[in-house]
Amino acid sequence: MKFLLDVHIAYKLIKVLNELGHEVIHVNNILNKWFTKDTDICKYADDNNCIVVTKDTDFRKSYFLKNTLKKLIKVNLGNISTKILIDSFR
Repeated sequence: MKFLLDVHIAYKLIKVLNELGHEVIHVNNILNKWFTKDTDICKYADDNNCIVVTKDTDFRKSYFLKNTLKKLIKVNLGNISTKILIDSFR
């Protein structure tokens, strides 16, 4: 699978997902980095067949209301540590 991690998702998750055999990109490494608009992230993800991993509610709205994002994992675990986030993905 191909994942695109949103700006508030820890870089450490990249290594873990790579070790599990997935291709991972962080939004800070593409387009306009952390300044990239959500609509541009959605287009990039759809064009490149990526699953967006985010904590941002705006992506959820795009997914359900506008159907502008094909694949989404919305993290709803609150203010958790990076370790707990990584363990949740494992």
